[in-house]
Amino acid sequence: MKSVLIEKLDSGEARIGIIGLGYVGLPLALRYLEAGYRVLGLDIDPDKVSSLMNGKSYIRHIPSHPLKEAVQQGRFQATYDFTRAGEADALILCVPTPLDKHREPDLSFVVNSLEKVLPALRSGQVISLESTTYPGTTDEELLPRIEAAGFKSGRDVFLVYSPEREDPGNPGFNTRNIPKVCGGVTRDCLEVGMALYGRVIDELVPVSSTRTAEAVKLMENIFRSVNIALVNEMKTALMKMDIDIFEVIRAASTKPFGYMPFYPGPGLGGHCIPVDPFYLTWKAREYDVATRFIELAGEVNTSMPYYVVQRAMEVLNDFGKALKQSRILLLGLAYKPDVDDDRESPTYKIMHLLEKKGAEVYYNDPYIPVIRPSREYAHYAGRRSQQVSGDFDLIVLCTAHREYQDLDPSGLGAPVLDTRGFFTDLPGSVYRA
Repeated sequence: MKSVLIEKLDSGEARIGIIGLGYVGLPLALRYLEAGYRVLGLDIDPDKVSSLMNGKSYIRHIPSHPLKEAVQQGRFQATYDFTRAGEADALILCVPTPLDKHREPDLSFVVNSLEKVLPALRSGQVISLESTTYPGTTDEELLPRIEAAGFKSGRDVFLVYSPEREDPGNPGFNTRNIPKVCGGVTRDCLEVGMALYGRVIDELVPVSSTRTAEAVKLMENIFRSVNIALVNEMKTALMKMDIDIFEVIRAASTKPFGYMPFYPGPGLGGHCIPVDPFYLTWKAREYDVATRFIELAGEVNTSMPYYVVQRAMEVLNDFGKALKQSRILLLGLAYKPDVDDDRESPTYKIMHLLEKKGAEVYYNDPYIPVIRPSREYAHYAGRRSQQVSGDFDLIVLCTAHREYQDLDPSGLGAPVLDTRGFFTDLPGSVYRA
């Protein structure tokens, strides 16, 4: 069974199933298509399926042309019919793993996706989970369900964990040239997992277990979370001393060893960094381990939208205005520059907090003309991007889109609160947050 599957994967004859066609799954599907595989995309959203089958990408930085070509050639199909999962030789889960309202792991997308494909599962398939999660998820959540369906892992089906490392909008790194970590439930599972990714990824990094691979993903993003918390805390302290944190970082970055620059901001965004630390702290409690340092970093970072709102109140006060009933424009809804990805964006939290205090809040984002439905901020769906003008009492820069480089802060007719150190020259109308 193993040798037959590996031969199909090595030769490119295998059909690859991608479950979840978002910011991780869609680029991965395109990479497999580029390498010559046939791809079956599975997603619960019929609108995404319809768009893809019409050869249209719904993610700004992912081109439509290769999709359209693959659809026309019959090498790519998208469907919301999960009973077709048996058509694929490999099933790769790229679904969300958010936190619930109590900031605890929500694995419902992973579990529900697996449950949907289990009736169609057959011997001779490899299943790979790429979603961020806590160590033990593959062993404790996927493996028992697969074996309860009558399959022996490492013999009938092959189960691996290989964390995604996508960085949307990064021109220097893509699915192919980012080294990929892979761990298997058994040695045979790992061998099949390496074959699954061997033709599409330039460098593979095998590790001893799925738990190790799951921990690698958390290590990478908790490292960033802790360092971002450090500079966020330094920012608030240095601002009291009338020292520009961004000038400090620029000067410190000239040291050629022992220092790596991280930058403060209005809060954490994206699917990984705001979420990953809480996956580990939650799992660590099962082992009676305190992760105080990681939890403290999480607290610092989640407090930053509140800090931005406090600074907004202070700036408005300098102009003799109250926050209540002030008209405020937020520049940038995406969580990072030059993409249309608004997952976990701190701008939403800032918007919510300002409105709770009675402000009239609007947003501008050249990449997100209309707010899409989301679980936490469903009431904002349908709100539209507004033009940047002087018709506001305060403008808050939340995301450093390149399009904002052409703005002249002194000509906007309103004070600008810069949360990103975007405007290096600080005219009297620009304030730091």
